[in-house]
Amino acid sequence: MRFEGIYTPIITPFCADGSIDWERFGEVIDWQIANGAAGVVVGGSTGEFYALSKKERIQQFEYAIKRIDGRIEMMAGVNDIRAEECLDITAAARDLGAGSLLVAAPPYSLPSEKELAAHVLAIDKVADLPIMLYNYPGRTGVMMGKEFLARVCQSANIAGIKESSGDYGRLPMLAREFPSIELVVGGEEQVLEFAAWGARAWVCATGNIFPSECVRFLDLLANRGDFARGRRVMKAFLPLMSILEQGGKFLQSIKYGAELQGRPGGMVRPPLRPMNRALKREMEQVIRTTRVAVNALLEGKDGNHV
Repeated sequence: MRFEGIYTPIITPFCADGSIDWERFGEVIDWQIANGAAGVVVGGSTGEFYALSKKERIQQFEYAIKRIDGRIEMMAGVNDIRAEECLDITAAARDLGAGSLLVAAPPYSLPSEKELAAHVLAIDKVADLPIMLYNYPGRTGVMMGKEFLARVCQSANIAGIKESSGDYGRLPMLAREFPSIELVVGGEEQVLEFAAWGARAWVCATGNIFPSECVRFLDLLANRGDFARGRRVMKAFLPLMSILEQGGKFLQSIKYGAELQGRPGGMVRPPLRPMNRALKREMEQVIRTTRVAVNALLEGKDGNHV
């Protein structure tokens, strides 16, 4: 298996003036390492890559790789609306020492499956690094379908797919027809279903709030196969994950949740706006109850820690 464990798509903390808060960014990275993450994704949508300049994105790669210093993997999100920019950012990630890449379809252009495959393979040619595909048609407008997968899986570098389509029917199809491409959890509320189909890695936005708990939860399912307890843990997580996935303020909620754990992320960049007080109060309550319930279940009534 190329990808195993939690890969947290880390937030980008901002100062009050909107600039990147590098000190806080370093603390975010160190916190993930201390809590057992297998890697961090720098340049993912949770990190607001679309609101950063190309220069800032490359600076993030450089800073993160130096800060990590080989302790865990740095996966570089290299996506952009322009294919040429994707290739430039890919080359920078390669040269700086990224361990792997997260690659989605360029949004808005709506490439065919053949065109999208050519785009991904062009990135592969530039980087020659392990690639985790990111299938998120809700953001990109296109599905990574069978024709696309059949074309790209000819490259040994296409190692995994973060499946964020929300289509449960794709899980058995991916596991059965494309076994060389590892299935990676792509929906915060779908960890059980992915684990049942063999997923051993999770690109985990919730890891910005509860990294240790998410690490132990995935271990419970992927390594221990304890789905009975896993279902109870999932139920305890669901109120938080429902806010994140369905509350309409995903990034704001992630950043506020991180702040409640002592990891302030600051503002979100436009066009997003701050969350309102009512949602903040709801988040505060859910964070408190989730922390208590999830940790009690992970520890188990018999006192054995997971």
